[in-house]
Amino acid sequence: MKKSPSSKQWLRRHVEDPYVQRSKREGYRSRAAYKLLEIDERDKLLKPGMVVVDLGAAPGGWCQVLGKRAGPQGLVVAIDLLEMPQVAGVTFIQGDFTETRGLLAVTDALGGRKADLILSDMSPNLTGIAFTDQARSMALAELALEFALAHLKPDGAFLVKVFQGEGYQEYVKLMRQRFEKVVVRKPKSSRDESAEQYLLARVLRPA
Repeated sequence: MKKSPSSKQWLRRHVEDPYVQRSKREGYRSRAAYKLLEIDERDKLLKPGMVVVDLGAAPGGWCQVLGKRAGPQGLVVAIDLLEMPQVAGVTFIQGDFTETRGLLAVTDALGGRKADLILSDMSPNLTGIAFTDQARSMALAELALEFALAHLKPDGAFLVKVFQGEGYQEYVKLMRQRFEKVVVRKPKSSRDESAEQYLLARVLRPA
């Protein structure tokens, strides 16, 4: 199948991307690792011994960071629909987080422990129809928020990828109702042309 001019342009940008090149040099599976590292440098999220859940983990760039930072005393549980080669210090579940079986598998892996940090880098399978893709993206963010409200420690943190568009403001408002502090993060390693942002929420408000 012949590549379109737009796909050729994307591939060229991807190959030339300094974070892609850096990830290959430093052994990270994706450039996304630098997004988490950059946010952590600013917000001090990652600590030895912590309990972490990574939603939408493949190909594993965030897991590589989390496994190292949590260390042998920590617990990192990750889930994705796609296969993912094992990452040291990470319990990986291949499953659908949006279905009961996937949700229960993550809950079981926590073994009754509450999480210090829950991360969601989930994205839907894109259709190319902006309204549909935005609606699916926000639905995933809402599911991640529901999970965080149920499984975070009171002083825990929740980091979620969202895209500006329909439903974004309402989602931010809901997060601010449930957490003491909510801030927006746009890492330098996130492409300028991307509408993605990361919302970081800390300290649960009493229900």
